[in-house]
Amino acid sequence: MIESIDPAIPQKPLARCNRCDRETAHYNTFFSPTNQRENVCWECLAREEKGFFAHRSFRRGARSGVIPR
Repeated sequence: MIESIDPAIPQKPLARCNRCDRETAHYNTFFSPTNQRENVCWECLAREEKGFFAHRSFRRGARSGVIPR
C-alpha cells in the first residue's frame, strides 16, 4: 500500500520556542557552531523579519486612512 505524504502537514512533534516560551508545532530548528539546538516558532521569525518585536494584533492604522495622534 502506498501512503501519500502531504508536505503542507508537518509530522514534527511539539516543541517549545526558545524566544517566546510558547509550545508550537510550527517551528524551525537552528544549530549553533557549538552544536546547540534552538527552536524558534514562525511568529517569532516573522517579528524578527519585520525589524521590531510587535504584538500579534499589531497593524498600521495609517494604511487604512486613520492617523493616530
